[in-house]
Amino acid sequence: MKNSRALTMLVIAMIAGLAAVAFASRWLVQTSTSAVTQIAVAATDLNLGEPLGPNQIHLVNWPTGSVPPGAFTDMKTLDGRVVRTSLARGEPVLESKLAPVGTKGGLSAVIDEGARAITVRVNDVVGVAGFALPGNYVDVIVNTQQTGQGKSSDSQQQSISKIVLEHILVLAVAQQVSRDDTAPKVVNAVTLEVTPEQAEKLDLARSVGTLSLVLRNQIDKQTMNTDGATKVTLLGEPPAPQAAPVPTHSRPVRVRVASHSAPAARRDCIGVLSGVAGSVECF
Repeated sequence: MKNSRALTMLVIAMIAGLAAVAFASRWLVQTSTSAVTQIAVAATDLNLGEPLGPNQIHLVNWPTGSVPPGAFTDMKTLDGRVVRTSLARGEPVLESKLAPVGTKGGLSAVIDEGARAITVRVNDVVGVAGFALPGNYVDVIVNTQQTGQGKSSDSQQQSISKIVLEHILVLAVAQQVSRDDTAPKVVNAVTLEVTPEQAEKLDLARSVGTLSLVLRNQIDKQTMNTDGATKVTLLGEPPAPQAAPVPTHSRPVRVRVASHSAPAARRDCIGVLSGVAGSVECF
């Protein structure tokens, strides 16, 4: 009798436990289903300037409470869009990382509005030993001849190195635009992002002298106005003395006034003949 009663209680407990498990499982499924949202993520590693297609993105479940702003839930809206930054596999595709609608793929997609891209020829020295990589910032130095104001040949022409552009973004090195690489690359050309005014200065600078790139910290935006370095400032030589002007002494001007005797008053004269002697009488 006791055994049957215990068996009955055991069966009831098992049934109650199975019911609790079923209800809990159903509740968890419903809760998890309503707490996730499908968003578009990169299916493969994407480089900047690459257009998106069905093979580059797919939808994944993402917690609704942590969906990043600008995420996409419809893959059709991403068809043909171009990424402005590199995306890793599984990274959400956000509006801030895409070029404007209608932009074609390529380097032009990553150029900011109002900016231009210009390429300069470099070597292993000018290119900072290959450490000027896409995404870095550089200053541009030009070495040229400066025309002086003196009369000697040394003062008329002297070498000068001057920073002409500061905080310039490197868009690409050769044909590489990826900003994920950190290994140095020695190339023969670097593409820089500049304003139209900076493009004019850079084009003039490379035509009148030689260029050098100076790598700078990416978060350092401070600009400095320098006077440039010349041979005099480099070696610490004192400036050449200028010839003192020769003083001019003014000589006193002597004015010679010609004296003219006053003209004699006009008089009436007559001749007087007395015998053989004659005379003139004036009155």
